Amino acid sequence: MKSNENSWVLITGASSGFGEEFARQYAAQGKSLVLVARRLSKLEALSAQLRERFGVDVIVEQVDLSSIPAIIELHERLSERNIVIDVLINNAGHGLQGPFLDQPLDESLTMIDLDIASLTALTRLFAADMRARKRGHILMVASLLSFQGVKNFAVYSAAKAYVLRFSDALHRELKNDGVVVTALCPGMSDTGFAESARQKITPVLKRVMMQPQPVVQAGIRALQAGRMSVVPGFGNKAITVLTWATPRRFHQNLMAQVMGV
Repeated sequence: MKSNENSWVLITGASSGFGEEFARQYAAQGKSLVLVARRLSKLEALSAQLRERFGVDVIVEQVDLSSIPAIIELHERLSERNIVIDVLINNAGHGLQGPFLDQPLDESLTMIDLDIASLTALTRLFAADMRARKRGHILMVASLLSFQGVKNFAVYSAAKAYVLRFSDALHRELKNDGVVVTALCPGMSDTGFAESARQKITPVLKRVMMQPQPVVQAGIRALQAGRMSVVPGFGNKAITVLTWATPRRFHQNLMAQVMGV
């Protein structure tokens, strides 16, 4: 391992999708990485690839991020090793499509634990370290659905609305402390998330679906530029403008049709 004085990038949900792409792009920049997820085999395979291709330091942490004690233990382990997290990518998340009352309560609560509670805990712990050092970067992965409540995505869209507003507030709170907080709000992307969420892919969604590479690139660039938020893709930007410019009844009905619900 190289010097422990290096700054590190911590990426949650790093075993697939956006998380894996964040790892590849930061490794290409020569950044040392802490990869966090539940699937150890995938993390180890990815870390081996990144070490071989880019020659970077990679630490693998198998953590159930729905557990707050596990998050606290992760922070303690890294602190004991003098691993300085300069960039925190809050990417881990869970989603489900379907009527709220038809979903098991435990699945909805698990979604809240991961998408809200764990993100809040991670941010609190690592942002405090960043503030003490007067430098740091935090990227919150929200969603295009964070701009409105969407039928059959009630808990998910509400959870991502929390992520977006939480990020907006911290952007202002921590700016004078040298800490940048940016929200990334992607639309439909080819990450495998839709399959795990049992989401129906409509013809409209297929046409606007983005690949992970440009989405992650947009997020990294916005974070480095100190922006409050970014919505990748022209079509997705158009939807956000439509949301701001039209009554809720109109754009929520339109969004329900786009999402096939």
